[in-house]
Amino acid sequence: MTVTNTSGGPIDRIELEAIAARLGHLALGPVTVDGRRVVPTVADQTITVPLGGVLPVGAVTTLRLSFRATLRSDLAGDDWLFTRTNGIIDAYRWLPWVSLARPFDRPNYGDPFYTASSPHVRVAITTDRRLVIAATGRHVSTVGLTQTFEAHDVRDFTITASPYYRVSTAHVGSTTVRLYARSGFPVSAVMRYATVALRREGVLAGAYPYGEFSVAQSAGGDGMESPELIWLPRETAGSHLRWLTYHETAHQWFYGLVGSDQARQPFADEAAADMLARTASHIWRPSRCPTARLDRSIYAYSARCYFEIVYVQGSRLLDKIRARMGSAAYWAAIRGYIAAHRHGLGGTRLLLETLDAGTPLNLRPLYVPRFPSLF
Repeated sequence: MTVTNTSGGPIDRIELEAIAARLGHLALGPVTVDGRRVVPTVADQTITVPLGGVLPVGAVTTLRLSFRATLRSDLAGDDWLFTRTNGIIDAYRWLPWVSLARPFDRPNYGDPFYTASSPHVRVAITTDRRLVIAATGRHVSTVGLTQTFEAHDVRDFTITASPYYRVSTAHVGSTTVRLYARSGFPVSAVMRYATVALRREGVLAGAYPYGEFSVAQSAGGDGMESPELIWLPRETAGSHLRWLTYHETAHQWFYGLVGSDQARQPFADEAAADMLARTASHIWRPSRCPTARLDRSIYAYSARCYFEIVYVQGSRLLDKIRARMGSAAYWAAIRGYIAAHRHGLGGTRLLLETLDAGTPLNLRPLYVPRFPSLF
């Protein structure tokens, strides 16, 4: 990987995030920085690579890493993020990526991630049998058992694959939508959900920025998002499947286009995405937990109430702000926030301040009780 120091100050190391380090018993091979061997350390999901010196602001360095990791064979705990089961391979955030160290363990299923956007990624995947692969980015070639993909302006690179996938195709404007599923999956319904979600959410938040959008039936676990790709577990059904398709699609804007510290500021990621999804799908419901603060990290919410507070209460608060501002002003401010931080990093305070600046009304009284550490 070629890394440019845009941190604002000199650095002497690079921290890389890789779920394979936590779930796949990752073992590093040789690692070099500008051709010189270095000795990295692996702790939790973070690989820390010393640069052997100081990299000034704006300077560029090249890292080369080799590693081995083993896919899990079950869906227990978080294993579904990096597994080979039910005839499907799921590999989420397996490719080491520039990040900051965040603990993987949490008391809920919050996303313990914080990644920068890469302008160009090229990945060649060689398998020992023919697999149909759904991946972040665009498929550019197949030579024998090697398939190559390219992606631009993405925060991670995810794949799911199966020898049993059947691929269905539709179009939303200039975007090609592909659905990867095994027999028995509700293909027609999911394709309808995905195309309508992409169209409606694009009207509200701004045009979907990529030429490809893939929806893949995953081995199991929970729904999950990646740039240009979402996972829907094979057992999901009914109205929950419809909401989940809209919600994971909404992540193409929040954390896809505008990144954030998903571990420490889940509101900027999950509440913003959920409000977009619920507005587009018209699926709303009250929270099943007491009203609580929205400025905590994923490590501070219980498993029972994380979703109810951050997703449900968070999206309802944003909808209350929308009603106070007016829909036109609210969505204009959201599009402004996305434009200002496109392919960069936003956050909870930046999002709320953008909304406040988008109206002559004072929104601070709505913010103070829910975000006491920020306002």
